[in-house]
Amino acid sequence: MPTQAMIDVRAVSKRFGGMTAVDDVSLAVQRGTIAGLIGPNGAGKSTLFNIIAGVVKPSSGEVSLRGAPVHHEPAHRRMRHGLGRTFQIPRPFAGMTVLENVLTAATQQSGERLFANFLPGRRIEIEERHNADKAMALLEFVTLAKLANAPARELSGGQRKLLELARVLMADPEIILLDEPAAGVNPALIEVIIERIADINRRGVTFLIIEHNMGLVARLCREVFVMAQGRLIAHGAPADVVRDAGVIEAYLGGSAV
Repeated sequence: MPTQAMIDVRAVSKRFGGMTAVDDVSLAVQRGTIAGLIGPNGAGKSTLFNIIAGVVKPSSGEVSLRGAPVHHEPAHRRMRHGLGRTFQIPRPFAGMTVLENVLTAATQQSGERLFANFLPGRRIEIEERHNADKAMALLEFVTLAKLANAPARELSGGQRKLLELARVLMADPEIILLDEPAAGVNPALIEVIIERIADINRRGVTFLIIEHNMGLVARLCREVFVMAQGRLIAHGAPADVVRDAGVIEAYLGGSAV
């Protein structure tokens, strides 16, 4: 029996005026896998990511998450289908603590509902304590527990990437879109990020990762999709795609790696 496609993109295109940013792209990411999305700058990767996330509407085509069509749904509703995403440039709430930043991603909080004043105070207190414990456990997982009470503005670029990962995990996603998790990160923290992504994946979470760091892609990804000029030009195992003549020409500058 084939595994379920957690992300299913079918014949998706996106046009901005006279420019086609994504051109008839189809791809599927299977449950429990880590897939990579690579290509040169301007290839259309970020636009495709934003289409999957619901930030950008496709001009044509369909997007499904866990088998449910979502291309007409806004971004916040896609969270109900288990989707979480990070950004290439993390933008934490700088004046809030690291712990408070993670807590902002807690979902279904009774204290934030319209009729919260009519709910038993004990219930809200228990939920808040549970969320705080969960957030601290996630900070421990991403090696930021010692900085829980520090302002987020004090974090390095790599630490902000780890904070974003903790924050997205707070919502218990089944699918995570990671946008360049290694960009601007020192080698030691890249190793931490790789280890944490692998750990999360072993728990059953599916990933689609945009990344230029081919070392990270080769170590984590079972399958890689390659885009150039808005089109999907290759897909397969990392070791195979980097030897594909079209990929070498469009993405790797004319020499295999």
